Amino acid sequence: QALAINQTDAWSVHTIAHVNEMKAEVEKGLKFMKETEKNWKSSDMLACHNYWHWALYYIEKGEYEAALTIYDKHIAPVCLASGSILDIVDNCSMLYRLHLEGVKLGDRWNDLLGVTKKHTKDHILLFNDVHYLMSFLGAKDHKTTEELLTTLQELARAPHEDHQLSLAPHLGLPLCQAFVEFENGNCDKAVDLLYPIRYELVQVGGSDAQRDVFSLLLIHAALNSKSKAKQNLARCLLHERDLLRPKAPMTERLMRKAAAVHSMA
Repeated sequence: QALAINQTDAWSVHTIAHVNEMKAEVEKGLKFMKETEKNWKSSDMLACHNYWHWALYYIEKGEYEAALTIYDKHIAPVCLASGSILDIVDNCSMLYRLHLEGVKLGDRWNDLLGVTKKHTKDHILLFNDVHYLMSFLGAKDHKTTEELLTTLQELARAPHEDHQLSLAPHLGLPLCQAFVEFENGNCDKAVDLLYPIRYELVQVGGSDAQRDVFSLLLIHAALNSKSKAKQNLARCLLHERDLLRPKAPMTERLMRKAAAVHSMA
């Protein structure tokens, strides 16, 4: 109804993009974004984010080059020029999803580091912190990774009335550490950190689509674990995902991988 009144309403486009993503209606989502692009591509605040949603459909399908084309043309340039936090989050999240899928990203992490590194000590939102961390890990900047974790730990010891910092000890820091452990090859530890808090992560903020990268991290960590129990957990997590988003292409790909891991075990 909103789009019928105003076709250039980027927020309405954004809402429909979320609906298609949550229902895993990938082809419908791709068609909608393509048909409406001319109406929202000039939106100052939401254009980059809507392109992010568009690229997610391609990642879901496993069409990584198409996703990277959108990233290189419409997502990265805006972020590198604006330094907007929403744009930074979109960039970090998209690259990390592609990283989980095994896609080679070239210098893109290092390019992004130029806009994320200055936020190392911000600690305003845990949701933002973990996205900055993704870029530090992607660029293999171990010093900045340690600096983010250390300064967050220090502030979390005396959060006072800062709600975000009060969440850091039992949510923010385990979430960040799970990413670090995964990148260090400690998949069992990543699962141990992330699995107990997975239903609480809504408290750190972001939409369901944005927080899905945390769910994907948990699934990949469990899949890559040497523990048979954790490999079985990966299958359970994927069945849960399939119930929530039936016939999603990415879920089906990961289920095939889980079956292969299980048969080898």
